[in-house]
Amino acid sequence: MIDSKTAPYAALVLRVALGLMFLAHSLVLKVIVFTVPGTVGFYESIGLPGSFAYLTILAEVVGGIALILGIQVRLVALGVLPVLIGAVWFHSGNGWVFSNEGGGWEYPVFLIVALGVQALLGAGAHAVNLPLTASQRAAQKASA
Repeated sequence: MIDSKTAPYAALVLRVALGLMFLAHSLVLKVIVFTVPGTVGFYESIGLPGSFAYLTILAEVVGGIALILGIQVRLVALGVLPVLIGAVWFHSGNGWVFSNEGGGWEYPVFLIVALGVQALLGAGAHAVNLPLTASQRAAQKASA
């Protein structure tokens, strides 16, 4: 049975942890450590267009901030899945464990599952609820 008193806080903890992970992975690893030109070069070295590096960094930064703040969490959780599917594709030849040389595929798969759980749970407690559609705005006005 789901505890309706603590479930919103569980969703909050999950979304903040996911958001911080995306920010750390993009800003620290791709921007500061490898640098943007280095990340672009890496993407090109594995046969991907360099523009995918910019799109990945953008998705991780914007997605991470949106998750932390609780903005359109279900949509964001589903929206960053292609980044992780790409990571699974890249790491699939390296074996299961992420500590293998080149990194394995278990960590990105775990993150895919965590994002799926977040999409199912929703934003949880302390979320910024920005309605996207007219029906969402109407429902928000009606509940206020």
